[in-house]
Amino acid sequence: MTPSQITIVAILIATVLMFLWGRWRHDMVAAGALLACVLTGLVPADAAFDGLSHPAVITVACVLVLSKGLQSSGAVDVLTRLLLPSQAGPTLSIAALTGLGAILSAFMNNVGALALLMPVAIQMARRQQLPPGKVLMPLAFGTILGGMTTLIGTPPNLIVSGFRQASGEGVFGMFDYTPVGLAVAALGVGFVALIGWRIVPERKQSGVEGFDSGAYITEARVPDGCKAEGMTLREIEQALVEADAQVLGLVRNEVRMAPPSPRRRARAGDILMLEAEAETLSHALSSLGLKLEEAKATREEKEKEKEKEKEKTKENGSNEAPVTPVAAKADAQDNAEGSGSDASDEVVLMELVILPSSELLGRTARGIQLRTRYGVNLLAVSRQGQRSVKRLRAQAFRAGDLLMMQGGPEAIAEFASNTGCVPLAERDLRIPDKRKALMATGIMAASVAAAAFGLLPAAVAFAAGVLASMVLRTVPPRSVYTAVDWPVVVLLGALIPVAEAMESTGTAKLIANLLLNGVAQGHAIVALVLILVVTMTLSDLMNNAATAAVMCPIAIGTAAQLGVSMDPFLMAVAIGGSCAFLTPIGHQNNTLILGPGGFRFGDYWRLGLPLELLVVVISIPMLLWVWPL
Repeated sequence: MTPSQITIVAILIATVLMFLWGRWRHDMVAAGALLACVLTGLVPADAAFDGLSHPAVITVACVLVLSKGLQSSGAVDVLTRLLLPSQAGPTLSIAALTGLGAILSAFMNNVGALALLMPVAIQMARRQQLPPGKVLMPLAFGTILGGMTTLIGTPPNLIVSGFRQASGEGVFGMFDYTPVGLAVAALGVGFVALIGWRIVPERKQSGVEGFDSGAYITEARVPDGCKAEGMTLREIEQALVEADAQVLGLVRNEVRMAPPSPRRRARAGDILMLEAEAETLSHALSSLGLKLEEAKATREEKEKEKEKEKEKTKENGSNEAPVTPVAAKADAQDNAEGSGSDASDEVVLMELVILPSSELLGRTARGIQLRTRYGVNLLAVSRQGQRSVKRLRAQAFRAGDLLMMQGGPEAIAEFASNTGCVPLAERDLRIPDKRKALMATGIMAASVAAAAFGLLPAAVAFAAGVLASMVLRTVPPRSVYTAVDWPVVVLLGALIPVAEAMESTGTAKLIANLLLNGVAQGHAIVALVLILVVTMTLSDLMNNAATAAVMCPIAIGTAAQLGVSMDPFLMAVAIGGSCAFLTPIGHQNNTLILGPGGFRFGDYWRLGLPLELLVVVISIPMLLWVWPL
């Protein structure tokens, strides 16, 4: 091996290990890998950011924006009403829902398709008296399967197409993925609907009116004169036995005591940190006269937040801090209440799940100022059985966390939309606009048609669609930039030059030789199976786009060594990169259902393993038939 090959291999190994460790965000790791390649001379400095202008990156960003238009306009609601049976058994209902998810994800962002249908899935589970996980996991896997059927269905397809173009063979067309992808998706959805949902682990069901969200960690204040005042913590826990709640900590005068002494007596003004199931939380509080404590920031934190807002408004040329319409309304209500007015709007409790792309990730309730900005309160957080004794306001949010929010329906809707959360309630937070729904659907269809018939390159076609969306306001211009999943854009833009360095240094060819001589023994079909399985394995452990970027040069090198067409090998990478069913970290959709489904890390393989084996059995013959060696 040459020094440059040793260097790029070391960088790749370190990058993959960092992805698997999960300590840092994927885009940060990818940016670090790119910087390492530039500093070691593997990537020219003037070409370091060429990946950001790559057609695959542009197309991904544009598809995310167009997907936002379909989401916000209510276009999917029409399809839901038309295609989902109102009265059917669980098998037919799950088949229809999973099939609809697969169809949507073929033309829009997979996470967006799942997010739109999750509330429908929760309602379906209640109606069928099933644990929500029995519906959510098939839906999540269906949206992943549907993404592999078109060029724009998932980022790995776009990356594969880009590498084919860089090799001088031209890009894959919009529906070049369809013959193999559709066969895999159709049989996969059929398996999930007929058999798969039955083998999904059956977690505790919270009755037909709820779902197993795991225990919430919440804070309850001891009001003056309530039943809990003067009781020892042991007595309080004994009183909460029926509600299956537990005292985790005590906060007195802003000083946290965890674990507190069981003999310590509760005083008025104390804050008890409780762990309780969502459906028993109300009983736990009312039995002792406790009150839910809003996750408020301290005075110092509020002052810091105000200073930040002032700095922002100065930059924008305004003298007043920006306040959302709902927050302004909440402030007006607060003033009315303070003056003795009985003005009040509907206040509801609603559970939200945090998306993997949410702006809340890594942030805490401390300093977010939910009441000031949105007019909502954070009452509790659920994180799949992981107990924390931190103050509610000090817990850093993670993807898949469940938040119990209190506020008006409009306020919670605005908070969910602006921060990247999904409501898990029967209330429909979107107000469908038929005119905008038709326009959003038409823009997406026109963009797909322009790319499919070769009238425009895919990146240009979808960029034109974004411009049309802004002009027709199916996506407000202000929302265009928030609709883009920037960490994914940075991830792709950083890894594409790194992957190209694998080719330019001959490392991809070297790895291909090792695979062929050490495992495949020169057999093309064995090599094809190996590429598919290795890609699927990596995709289960790290980001699918990163997996495709790493495996494409190896696939191309393998085909070159065998003297066969690269197309079946690239298609194997596309399929393998889309099939991450074994872990909750392999795909964002798997992470998204972790909380609402009540799943644990080891639950996914029960349905995921047979599904991945089925994918291999179906895809290899289809690849050899559609894309002969």
